[in-house]
Amino acid sequence: MAEVKALPDDRTRDRIDAAPRFTQADVIRLNNLFRGQDAAETVASVIGAGLLGDGAIVSSFGAESAVLLHLVTRAAPDMPVLFLDTGKHFPETLAYRDDLTARLGLNLVNVVPDADELAAKDATELRWSYDPDGCCEIRKVKPLEKALGRFDTSITGRKGFQASTRTGLPRFELDGATGRLKFNPLANWTREDLDAYFAAHDLPRHPLEAEGYPSIGCSPCTSKVKPGEDPRAGRWRGWDKTECGIHTEVTPIDDDPANDPAF
Repeated sequence: MAEVKALPDDRTRDRIDAAPRFTQADVIRLNNLFRGQDAAETVASVIGAGLLGDGAIVSSFGAESAVLLHLVTRAAPDMPVLFLDTGKHFPETLAYRDDLTARLGLNLVNVVPDADELAAKDATELRWSYDPDGCCEIRKVKPLEKALGRFDTSITGRKGFQASTRTGLPRFELDGATGRLKFNPLANWTREDLDAYFAAHDLPRHPLEAEGYPSIGCSPCTSKVKPGEDPRAGRWRGWDKTECGIHTEVTPIDDDPANDPAF
C-alpha cells in the first residue's frame, strides 16, 4: 500500500483558522480573472501566486481522477490529496489509489469515518441500503469537513458534462457557509479533453471504467451506466439522489454571463 502522510499539525490549523476566508466577491473576481485561460495555466497561476491559501485536493480515485491529480501536482507536488476511505470502496479503486500514489508521488491522506459514530449509526454496515444520505453523511461528509477544517481551498475534479446537476459549473465557488474556496479546474472540460490528457501523459485508467462504470463511488451504490445516460446515472440508482452531500447542485453565480468561466 502507498505511504499515507500526515495533515498539517494543529499549529498550522490554528494559523489558517484565524485567517480570513473567501467571499462571494472573491469568487466572482477569480472567475473573471481567469476567464478564457486553460486549466494548466490557471492551476499554475493561482498556486504560484498563493491565491488559494493552503489547499488540498479531494480525490475519489475514480474514473477521471488521474487527470486532476497529475495536473495539480505538477504545480504543487506536496499538496495533500484527501481520499475518503469509507470502507465501502471497490477493491479495484483501492488498488488504483495505490498505483497512482506511487506513480505520481502523491502526498496521500486517507480520511476515515469516526469509529464510534459508525458503531452507533451503522453497526450492521447496511445503512446504505435504506438511508444512503445518512450513510454518506457519516462516511463522507462529516469526515471530509473535519479534514478540510484547516484548509482554505479544496480542489475538486468535477466537470459540467458529468450530470445535468453540474451543468454551468464555475471554476471557483464558495463551499457552503464555511467561507472556504472550492476550485474546479476542469469545470468546462469534455470527455474528449480528458481522453486526450490521459493519452498525452500516459496515465493509467481505472480498471472498472472499461467494464461500464464511468463514475465510480462506493461499491454498494455504484452500477453500470447505460448508453445515452449521464455519466453519473449509475450512482445511487433508484434513489432520488445525485450527490453524496460533499457537493450540491450547481447554482449560477448570477445572471451576468461574464461570470461564467466555461465559455
